[in-house]
Amino acid sequence: MKTSKHYLLFAAVLSMVWLAGCSTPAARIKDNPQAFARLNPDQQTLVKAGQVGIGMDMSAVELAMGKPDLITVRTNTEGQTQVWHYVDYAYYTYNGGFYYSGPYNNWGRGGWGCHGYYNPGYYGFRPSQKTTRLLLEFKNRVVFSIVQEKRR
Repeated sequence: MKTSKHYLLFAAVLSMVWLAGCSTPAARIKDNPQAFARLNPDQQTLVKAGQVGIGMDMSAVELAMGKPDLITVRTNTEGQTQVWHYVDYAYYTYNGGFYYSGPYNNWGRGGWGCHGYYNPGYYGFRPSQKTTRLLLEFKNRVVFSIVQEKRR
């Protein structure tokens, strides 16, 4: 009986830690209300929905999307721009089942876990696909180009 209570307590603590790692727009707004208050009403609506738009600055994008998975710098004849990459990961289990880890976990079998906060190898998963779902290009710290993957 005592052992099962320890397992339940351990599972509850593990669940809370796991859920705390999942950052949402609401949590990011709560952590940085001053940045949210500086946005115009249209941008505030986008941020609350976890979306971005042309003309948003980097702090607004971080409120909406979180930190990017990768940042690259693009240089051309017009100067330099910064590109933020947001990616999704797909895994296949060793026995052939499919598992997807993305920001919303809304497709595939499994559907648990927050992108980037667990070790898939521990659960018998092997990485098989990394997909860039969103590219945001910044010039002078403001979004001027959005490339988004469309799923069918």
